[in-house]
Amino acid sequence: MAFSARVSAVPLAQINVTPLVDVLLVLLVIMMITSPVLTHKLKLDLPQPGKTQTETPPTVHLSIHADGSMYWNDAPVNPAMLDAQLAVAAHSPLPPSLLVDPADGASYQIVAGAIASAKRQGLERIDFIAAH
Repeated sequence: MAFSARVSAVPLAQINVTPLVDVLLVLLVIMMITSPVLTHKLKLDLPQPGKTQTETPPTVHLSIHADGSMYWNDAPVNPAMLDAQLAVAAHSPLPPSLLVDPADGASYQIVAGAIASAKRQGLERIDFIAAH
């Protein structure tokens, strides 16, 4: 087989679109893979216009120290006492808002356990506060 060698002084003025198509297909695949991850739902409790709250719920302060000790409104509690306090608070006529204040070195397992216990007891308003 003989190949002919074209030698011309005129440069080619055509654009090679194959790399552009390859990049676009890769971006399309990445977008198709990541789009289901970005569509998760998050429940937000935003104030509605025209609605006013008649009563503000009371707040309960739960401090979790780095050593694992917990304090319910500055009173020391253990995990069993915490469950009892959460059950009483959740079944009150106006359930309180739980303010969780974990210390910087607090164990994730202890904080997550306290929040899970509060949700299990039926508390709906759980907020984090930052220690100053």
